[in-house]
Amino acid sequence: MTSKNSSSRHQLRQTIRQRRKSLTIEQQNLAEEQLANQLSAFCLTHSIKSLAIYLSNDGELQTNHFIEWCWSNGIAVYLPVIHPFNKHHLLFLNYTRSTPMKKNRFAISEPRLNVQSVIAPSQLDALFTPLVAFDICGNRIGMGGGFYDRTLAHLNHSPVKKIGLAHDCQQVEQVPIESWDMPLSKIITPTRVIECHEI
Repeated sequence: MTSKNSSSRHQLRQTIRQRRKSLTIEQQNLAEEQLANQLSAFCLTHSIKSLAIYLSNDGELQTNHFIEWCWSNGIAVYLPVIHPFNKHHLLFLNYTRSTPMKKNRFAISEPRLNVQSVIAPSQLDALFTPLVAFDICGNRIGMGGGFYDRTLAHLNHSPVKKIGLAHDCQQVEQVPIESWDMPLSKIITPTRVIECHEI
Protein backbone atom coordinates (compact mmCIF):
# COMPACT_ATOMS: atom_id res chain seq x y z
CA MET A 1 0.00 0.00 0.00
CA THR A 2 1.34 3.46 -0.91
CA SER A 3 1.86 5.79 2.04
CA LYS A 4 0.74 9.40 1.93
CA ASN A 5 4.40 10.43 2.14
CA SER A 6 5.48 8.33 -0.85
CA SER A 7 2.51 9.61 -2.82
CA SER A 8 3.43 13.24 -2.11
CA ARG A 9 7.09 12.50 -2.98
CA HIS A 10 6.01 10.97 -6.28
CA GLN A 11 3.85 13.99 -7.11
CA LEU A 12 6.62 16.40 -6.14
CA ARG A 13 9.13 14.47 -8.25
CA GLN A 14 6.84 14.65 -11.30
CA THR A 15 6.14 18.37 -10.81
CA ILE A 16 9.76 19.44 -10.42
CA ARG A 17 11.02 17.20 -13.22
CA GLN A 18 8.50 18.86 -15.53
CA ARG A 19 9.52 22.31 -14.30
CA ARG A 20 13.17 21.45 -14.93
CA LYS A 21 12.53 20.01 -18.39
CA SER A 22 10.58 23.11 -19.41
CA LEU A 23 13.73 25.27 -19.23
CA THR A 24 14.78 26.52 -22.67
CA ILE A 25 18.11 25.61 -24.29
CA GLU A 26 19.23 29.20 -23.70
CA GLN A 27 18.36 28.94 -20.00
CA GLN A 28 20.17 25.60 -19.74
CA ASN A 29 23.28 26.96 -21.47
CA LEU A 30 23.39 30.03 -19.22
CA ALA A 31 22.89 27.83 -16.15
CA GLU A 32 25.76 25.59 -17.25
CA GLU A 33 28.13 28.55 -17.55
CA GLN A 34 27.03 29.99 -14.20
CA LEU A 35 27.37 26.59 -12.51
CA ALA A 36 30.90 26.15 -13.88
CA ASN A 37 31.82 29.53 -12.37
CA GLN A 38 30.29 28.62 -9.01
CA LEU A 39 31.95 25.19 -8.86
CA SER A 40 35.37 26.31 -10.05
CA ALA A 41 35.40 29.00 -7.35
CA PHE A 42 34.33 26.39 -4.79
CA CYS A 43 37.10 24.01 -5.84
CA LEU A 44 39.77 26.70 -5.69
CA THR A 45 38.58 27.92 -2.28
CA HIS A 46 38.54 24.41 -0.80
CA SER A 47 41.64 23.03 -2.61
CA ILE A 48 39.64 20.22 -4.22
CA LYS A 49 41.90 17.69 -6.00
CA SER A 50 39.42 14.88 -6.70
CA LEU A 51 35.64 14.89 -7.06
CA ALA A 52 32.70 12.85 -8.23
CA ILE A 53 30.07 14.43 -10.43
CA TYR A 54 27.44 13.24 -12.92
CA LEU A 55 26.65 13.65 -16.60
CA SER A 56 23.32 15.42 -16.86
CA ASN A 57 20.09 13.71 -17.87
CA ASP A 58 16.37 14.55 -17.77
CA GLY A 59 16.89 18.32 -17.65
CA GLU A 60 19.51 18.25 -14.89
CA LEU A 61 22.09 21.02 -14.71
CA GLN A 62 24.68 20.51 -17.43
CA THR A 63 28.13 19.75 -15.99
CA ASN A 64 30.27 19.53 -19.15
CA HIS A 65 31.85 22.99 -18.90
CA PHE A 66 32.84 22.39 -15.30
CA ILE A 67 34.29 18.95 -16.09
CA GLU A 68 36.40 20.52 -18.85
CA TRP A 69 37.62 23.10 -16.33
CA CYS A 70 38.58 20.30 -13.91
CA TRP A 71 40.58 18.50 -16.59
CA SER A 72 42.39 21.73 -17.49
CA ASN A 73 43.22 22.38 -13.84
CA GLY A 74 44.47 18.93 -12.85
CA ILE A 75 41.43 17.92 -10.79
CA ALA A 76 40.61 14.20 -11.00
CA VAL A 77 36.99 13.61 -12.06
CA TYR A 78 34.98 10.49 -11.23
CA LEU A 79 31.57 9.46 -12.55
CA PRO A 80 28.95 7.16 -11.02
CA VAL A 81 28.56 3.70 -12.54
CA ILE A 82 25.71 1.39 -11.60
CA HIS A 83 27.19 -1.51 -9.62
CA PRO A 84 27.02 -4.67 -11.75
CA PHE A 85 25.84 -6.97 -8.95
CA ASN A 86 25.11 -4.88 -5.83
CA LYS A 87 21.60 -3.62 -6.52
CA HIS A 88 20.95 0.13 -6.13
CA HIS A 89 24.62 0.87 -5.38
CA LEU A 90 27.11 2.98 -7.27
CA LEU A 91 30.78 2.66 -8.11
CA PHE A 92 32.81 5.75 -9.00
CA LEU A 93 35.24 5.52 -11.91
CA ASN A 94 37.87 7.94 -13.14
CA TYR A 95 36.67 9.94 -16.14
CA THR A 96 39.05 11.50 -18.68
CA ARG A 97 38.73 12.68 -22.27
CA SER A 98 39.73 9.19 -23.45
CA THR A 99 37.55 7.09 -21.10
CA PRO A 100 35.53 4.44 -23.03
CA MET A 101 31.83 5.07 -22.35
CA LYS A 102 28.60 3.09 -22.60
CA LYS A 103 24.90 3.68 -21.90
CA ASN A 104 23.50 2.18 -18.71
CA ARG A 105 19.97 0.84 -18.28
CA PHE A 106 18.68 4.39 -17.77
CA ALA A 107 20.29 5.46 -21.09
CA ILE A 108 22.83 7.59 -19.19
CA SER A 109 26.46 7.53 -20.35
CA GLU A 110 28.89 6.02 -17.86
CA PRO A 111 32.49 4.76 -18.04
CA ARG A 112 32.95 1.13 -19.04
CA LEU A 113 33.71 -0.88 -15.93
CA ASN A 114 37.43 -1.01 -15.21
CA VAL A 115 38.41 -2.01 -11.67
CA GLN A 116 41.67 -0.06 -11.96
CA SER A 117 39.67 3.17 -12.37
CA VAL A 118 37.48 2.71 -9.28
CA ILE A 119 37.87 4.98 -6.25
CA ALA A 120 36.31 4.53 -2.82
CA PRO A 121 33.95 7.51 -2.28
CA SER A 122 35.66 8.17 1.07
CA GLN A 123 38.85 9.03 -0.82
CA LEU A 124 37.20 11.90 -2.72
CA ASP A 125 37.46 15.52 -1.66
CA ALA A 126 33.92 16.27 -2.84
CA LEU A 127 30.83 14.45 -4.07
CA PHE A 128 28.44 16.49 -6.23
CA THR A 129 25.05 14.82 -6.41
CA PRO A 130 22.15 15.37 -8.77
CA LEU A 131 18.67 15.79 -7.31
CA VAL A 132 15.11 16.48 -8.36
CA ALA A 133 13.95 18.73 -5.50
CA PHE A 134 15.56 20.23 -2.40
CA ASP A 135 14.71 22.42 0.56
CA ILE A 136 16.68 24.83 2.73
CA CYS A 137 17.47 22.05 5.24
CA GLY A 138 19.42 20.12 2.59
CA ASN A 139 16.76 17.44 2.18
CA ARG A 140 16.67 16.08 -1.35
CA ILE A 141 14.52 13.89 -3.53
CA GLY A 142 16.30 12.02 -6.29
CA MET A 143 14.88 9.98 -9.12
CA GLY A 144 13.68 7.29 -6.73
CA GLY A 145 16.33 4.57 -7.01
CA GLY A 146 18.09 5.42 -3.74
CA PHE A 147 21.55 5.16 -5.37
CA TYR A 148 22.92 8.38 -3.90
CA ASP A 149 21.25 7.91 -0.51
CA ARG A 150 23.21 4.67 -0.11
CA THR A 151 26.46 6.39 -1.10
CA LEU A 152 25.79 9.34 1.21
CA ALA A 153 24.96 7.01 4.11
CA HIS A 154 28.45 5.47 3.82
CA LEU A 155 29.96 8.97 3.90
CA ASN A 156 27.87 10.18 6.84
CA HIS A 157 30.84 10.70 9.18
CA SER A 158 33.52 11.29 6.56
CA PRO A 159 35.14 14.65 5.69
CA VAL A 160 34.06 14.33 2.04
CA LYS A 161 32.11 17.43 1.03
CA LYS A 162 28.62 16.30 0.02
CA ILE A 163 26.93 18.89 -2.18
CA GLY A 164 23.76 18.87 -4.23
CA LEU A 165 23.55 20.58 -7.62
CA ALA A 166 20.26 21.97 -8.88
CA HIS A 167 18.55 24.67 -10.86
CA ASP A 168 17.09 27.42 -8.68
CA CYS A 169 13.60 26.37 -9.78
CA GLN A 170 14.07 22.99 -8.05
CA GLN A 171 13.87 24.47 -4.55
CA VAL A 172 10.67 23.73 -2.64
CA GLU A 173 9.44 24.83 0.77
CA GLN A 174 9.71 21.39 2.35
CA VAL A 175 10.73 17.98 1.04
CA PRO A 176 8.70 15.11 2.54
CA ILE A 177 11.46 12.95 4.01
CA GLU A 178 11.83 9.24 4.69
CA SER A 179 14.06 7.53 7.25
CA TRP A 180 16.69 6.60 4.65
CA ASP A 181 17.07 10.13 3.22
CA MET A 182 20.50 11.69 3.74
CA PRO A 183 20.47 15.50 3.92
CA LEU A 184 23.21 17.56 2.30
CA SER A 185 25.19 20.34 3.98
CA LYS A 186 25.28 22.51 0.89
CA ILE A 187 23.34 23.04 -2.34
CA ILE A 188 24.92 24.90 -5.26
CA THR A 189 22.71 26.41 -7.96
CA PRO A 190 23.73 28.60 -10.91
CA THR A 191 23.16 31.73 -8.79
CA ARG A 192 23.63 30.67 -5.16
CA VAL A 193 25.65 28.64 -2.70
CA ILE A 194 23.10 27.57 -0.08
CA GLU A 195 24.45 26.61 3.34
CA CYS A 196 21.75 24.24 4.57
CA HIS A 197 20.34 24.78 8.03
CA GLU A 198 20.74 22.16 10.72
CA ILE A 199 17.61 20.04 11.09
